[in-house]
Amino acid sequence: MIGGGRVAAPARAPAFASGGLILTAVILGSLMLLALLGGLQGALSAGSGSVEEPAAASPLARADIPPAYLRLYRAAGARYGLSWAILAGIGEVECDHGRDPDPSCTRPGAENAAGAGGPMQFLASTWQQYGVDGDGDGIRNRWDPADAIFSAANYLKASGAPGDYRRAIYAYNHAWWYVEEVESWAVRYTADDQGSPQKAPGRLSLQSVNQAGVPVIPIAGSVARLDPRDGHIALIPTGAPAVVQAMLIAGNELQDLPYGPDGHPDPLGAPDEDCSSTINYILYRAGVRPLSEILAQNPLAQSYVRWGDPGPGRWVTIYATEAPTPHVFALIAGLRIDTSHNGTDVGPNRLQDGPRWRILDHIPTWGHWSVRHPPGL
Repeated sequence: MIGGGRVAAPARAPAFASGGLILTAVILGSLMLLALLGGLQGALSAGSGSVEEPAAASPLARADIPPAYLRLYRAAGARYGLSWAILAGIGEVECDHGRDPDPSCTRPGAENAAGAGGPMQFLASTWQQYGVDGDGDGIRNRWDPADAIFSAANYLKASGAPGDYRRAIYAYNHAWWYVEEVESWAVRYTADDQGSPQKAPGRLSLQSVNQAGVPVIPIAGSVARLDPRDGHIALIPTGAPAVVQAMLIAGNELQDLPYGPDGHPDPLGAPDEDCSSTINYILYRAGVRPLSEILAQNPLAQSYVRWGDPGPGRWVTIYATEAPTPHVFALIAGLRIDTSHNGTDVGPNRLQDGPRWRILDHIPTWGHWSVRHPPGL
């Protein structure tokens, strides 16, 4: 599991400087964030304490957000003195404004693996404390859009908004990638110069090939699938969060590498990867784990037995074991990336070693798995 020196990477191996752009930044593009934040600067800056004037909806917002949801975001923002666009950003990331096919988003009583439900994905315990009756019908219902959106505004207000939106959004979902993505949607939903009303860049408005020369092929929905023409390519679901899309693309970048120890402690540019350096690389490229942390800690398979939050994630689940032998792999938007394949892969890569997308109708049963997920995913 532990590797030694560095050698030049093959043509398709990732070879990015340690201080280079993470893949999340590639997926989100530059988002024109620095140029566009002026319109929301008062809303997003910590400690401003001011209540901003309601911003006009951009062409993207009018084209993307269902009218009923847009009215609710605006009404809830006005009631609680918050940016409606921040609420809309949360609604987009959580359940695509009620259009995500996950039953937990719309089917009353349904919850995801983390126990969240409704279009704003409230946990029952959080709902008990912050849920409000948004439409005045005398019922507080997590799966009712009005109740959910007004409750989200109530929760943000209680968590420090509008004085500190970043802290409030982080309280909503404890992951900084989540804060960045919500803010980026808020910017796009209020920017004047959107051009054609497309739902990207947060949903794969990138060139057809990414930095490593690996095709980026979007598909509808929230579940990744293998390209039927090339089992080394995961098709990227446009309904997945950008950080999950980044993980899938990072996994695609590793598909030609053999199994080996040279991804330790630095997984970038390695000529081969083992199970833990594969996970290290994917988490780094998606912005979930800093490279400095990976270099300092050199996480091995057994390191992931206790890393992250317990239980399966909505989008990403990491399986790690110490026995009968240390091993780790990940399930990302329904696709498993794993260096183990003997008897655990029936897909197109079943005869290949190294980090590959694996197909099996169940989690391999040979290990005593710890089941965990990256925070917020």
